Amino acid sequence: MAWNEPGGNRNDNDPWGSGGRRGGDDQGPPDLDEALKRGLDRLNKLLGGKGGKAGGPGSTGDNKGGSGFGAMFALAAILLVGYITFQSFYTVDEQERAVVLRFGEYHKTENPGLRFKVPLIDDVTKVRVTNVRNAESRGQMLTQDENLVTVELQVQYRVSSARDYVLNVRDSNEALAYATDSALRHEVGSSQLDGVLTEGRAELAVRVEQRLQSFLEDYGTGLEIVRVNVESTQPPAPVQDSFREVQRAREDEQRLKEEAETYRNKVVPEARGQAQRMVEEASAYRAEVIERANGETSRFLAMLEVYQQAPGVTRERMYLQALETVMSNTSKILIDTEGGNNMMYLPLDQLVNRSGAAARSESTLGNPQSSMTESDIRSLTDRVMQELQDRQSSTVRRGR
Repeated sequence: MAWNEPGGNRNDNDPWGSGGRRGGDDQGPPDLDEALKRGLDRLNKLLGGKGGKAGGPGSTGDNKGGSGFGAMFALAAILLVGYITFQSFYTVDEQERAVVLRFGEYHKTENPGLRFKVPLIDDVTKVRVTNVRNAESRGQMLTQDENLVTVELQVQYRVSSARDYVLNVRDSNEALAYATDSALRHEVGSSQLDGVLTEGRAELAVRVEQRLQSFLEDYGTGLEIVRVNVESTQPPAPVQDSFREVQRAREDEQRLKEEAETYRNKVVPEARGQAQRMVEEASAYRAEVIERANGETSRFLAMLEVYQQAPGVTRERMYLQALETVMSNTSKILIDTEGGNNMMYLPLDQLVNRSGAAARSESTLGNPQSSMTESDIRSLTDRVMQELQDRQSSTVRRGR
C-alpha cells in the first residue's frame, strides 16, 4: 500500500508522519514558525521567563507574543553586555601615553599596559611620546644691517607632556610652526649678515633653539625641542656671486692667519731657545771670568810673596817666561853674536815656504815622491846655525 493512501490507517512509510507521536489528522511538513517559537520559548526559560509549549494545549496568542519579546530583549541585553565589555578595556603601547577625559574633563594620564575605562563616559586619546619628530621652516627675512637672507631650518622635537599636548592647544604642529618662525626672525633680525652666512650659523641655531623652547613652554604645548639645525643660509639670488667672492676672500684671510699662526708657533719657541742658550752661555762665561780672576789673584799673591823673598831671581824668571810665551808663537829666530853689536835674523818661515814650493815644483815635474819633511827642515836649520857660528868665529879671529 502506498504511503499516501487515503484513510486513517497508520503508515510508517509516511515521511511527514509522527510515527505515533502525531494525531491522525496532522498532514504536511512541520511548521517553521512553530520551531522558532519553541527555540525562543526555551531561551526565555533559561532567562527565567515563563514559557509554554508552542501550539500545545493552553497556549494563547498573548503568551506567544510575550515569549518573542522576552527573547529579543535577552538577545539585545547579551549584545549590549558584550559591547560594554569590549569597550571597557584598551591597551597602551610602550611608546605611548593615554590621556583620559571623564565627561570632557581631564581625569588622568595612563602609562603603558592594559587599562580600564568607563564606556560612553571616558574618552581616551593616545599620544606617542618617545619618537623624535621633524619640522622644517624656510623664509626670507631682514638682518640687523638691513640685508635680505634666506634661511632653511630643521627642528627636531618630541612630546614631553601628553596632557598639555592634548588639552592646551588645538593644533600643536601649527603652534610649533608659528613659534619657530617667530624665534628665527627675532634672532636673524638681531644678527649681522656676515655672521648669519659664515661662522655665526652654529651660534644662530643655539639661540633659536633656546628662544623656541621658551615660546613652547609659555604656550604650554607639551613639546620639547631636541635640536635645531640651520640647514642653509643664502643671500638673494641676484647677489649670490658677489657674496661667494667675499666668502672666498674671507676663507683666504683665515687660511693666511692660520699659516702665520703656524709660523709664529715655530719661530717663537726657537727664538726663546736661542735666547735661553745665550743666557746660559753668558752665565757660564761670567763664572769662567770670575774663577779665572780669582785664580790670577791667587797666583799673583803667591808670586808676590816669592818676589819679596828673592826680587832679582824672580824678575829674571818672569822675564824669561814672558819671552818664552811671546816667542813660542813665532817662526823667526834671532841670534845674538858674541863680541858684536849686531843681531842676526834667520827667517825660518821663508825657508820653509821656499822648500815647500821647491817640493811642489819637483812634484809637478814628475817626481811626486820628493817633499821636504820636518827632519829635513831641522837638518837645514842645523846647517845654517853651524854656518853662522863658523862665520862668527872667523870674524872674531880677524878682529884679533
